[in-house]
Amino acid sequence: MSENYCSFQQLPFSNLFTTYTSSFKELERFYSTNPFEENAVEEKSKKVQSKVSREEVVRALEEYHVYLGIQDSQADQLRKFSNEDALVIVTGQQLGVYGGPLFTIYKTISCILLAREWERKLQRPVVPVFWMADEDHDFEEIASIGIPGFEGFESVSLAQDGTGLPVSMEIIQDTFPDFETRVKSTLTETDFSDSLFSELNGFYEPGKTHVQAFAQLINSIFSKEGVLIVGSNTQLLKDSVKDLFKTSITEAETIYNSLEKKSADLEKSFHRQVVVTESNLFYIDDQLGRVKLEKSGNVWKVGSLTLSQDKLLSLINANPEKFSPNVFLRPVLQDMLLPTLGYVAGPGELAYYGQMKDLYPVFDLEMPIIFPRLSITLLEKGIERIMEKLPFAMCSYNRRIEDLEATYVDHTNSRDIEGIFSKWKSEINEAGVQPSGLIKEIDQSLEGLVGKTVTGFNNELDKLKGRVYRSIKQQEETQLKRIAKIKSQLFPNGLQERSVSPIYFMNKYGEDIWDDLITRFGEEELDLTIHHIVSV
Repeated sequence: MSENYCSFQQLPFSNLFTTYTSSFKELERFYSTNPFEENAVEEKSKKVQSKVSREEVVRALEEYHVYLGIQDSQADQLRKFSNEDALVIVTGQQLGVYGGPLFTIYKTISCILLAREWERKLQRPVVPVFWMADEDHDFEEIASIGIPGFEGFESVSLAQDGTGLPVSMEIIQDTFPDFETRVKSTLTETDFSDSLFSELNGFYEPGKTHVQAFAQLINSIFSKEGVLIVGSNTQLLKDSVKDLFKTSITEAETIYNSLEKKSADLEKSFHRQVVVTESNLFYIDDQLGRVKLEKSGNVWKVGSLTLSQDKLLSLINANPEKFSPNVFLRPVLQDMLLPTLGYVAGPGELAYYGQMKDLYPVFDLEMPIIFPRLSITLLEKGIERIMEKLPFAMCSYNRRIEDLEATYVDHTNSRDIEGIFSKWKSEINEAGVQPSGLIKEIDQSLEGLVGKTVTGFNNELDKLKGRVYRSIKQQEETQLKRIAKIKSQLFPNGLQERSVSPIYFMNKYGEDIWDDLITRFGEEELDLTIHHIVSV
């Protein structure tokens, strides 16, 4: 693999993200530690502690891994995590079908490489953890995949509606094979296709839950790299963090004020990612699914049910598995359970962490280090070859297709074809004056033939000019199609990493493509401050 890069400023990243990765000091009041300062990370590592017994967490994860069907391949990771001196680097993502977008892979690779780096530097165990966002309930968000196809970018969706329950509880239905067929018809058949879909079929079996399928897929790709898979939607883990749920109720006003104050401060120069509300808990109702708790004066409401604070606290104490954290409470829950040195975040996550610094002390915790994830565009050789025939740098293809086409047409029109042929004709006519006079002196009757000859030259030049224009038009059409092809591959629906499914590349280059990427980035210091262009 070879590599080039774009700056984040050249691409559609927020001002907050580009500032974080280039001028952290401008944002240090919103985050606990500068991820790009080695001494700061080392100091942070001395303070990290989890609030829940490691034995409790291990016991809960052992049970969870049995449910997920990955217990055997997670045994070594759990043993390493059981070491009382062990720290973790965490990343996570919603349970997207077939692994979600490419950035799920890049977040996990970042987590693996950061864990390796800091284990070496700190001389203590550091475990890479993939936290499955198994309590999200927006099924439509995760139920489609994007593939660059023969006719440009295509999105293929599951013919399945969500029930409103956490996605982890959604069952893979009998319609899934139809989805697989549509995906395969969009992909080019390769030497890797049969083995890839044979493995995927083993994960995505009707009757399984989406969390089981997703966990088995991520585990198959990354378990050999020591990635520990964690999720919070289990009875044992919920029982371990029920005090956190209760604190979110008893300290609701303090929590709201801490989040709102920091969010308003952030918003003065940047943006707030998440709207702050008085409640940060959901209730999982058997009929209604995952429903947000709402504070109304001195009582709490969920659906048609109204509860006093005492009644709600008793319900949490008795049935913590019926409650689920929101986007602000989930990271706190994670860091209460795990000795988290750092979290690997995408731009959106990094933004909402910027609202949370003052939330952590309410739970007697400190925000972990927020590492930005690797940002990558994979550049296929066929695309690279046709890019060489065009006047655009790779980063320019982020522009609208209409702007690219207009720029290219202006570029081709900059060649003055009319001027070239006009000058040519003039030179021919001028060159014919002397021989024309000489011929007339020799034989006056040949004067007409001389004129016809000169006119013939001009006519042939006009024909040639016409052919040149037609050729330019044909080349222009070919190049405009190439521009569209490159655009659809590199920026199909925004950034490639946000829209394309990893199975597109696994089908084309084999399932070990991610091993190659880990090797490539593991050979040198990890740079998380640029967008990498990697040839495959």
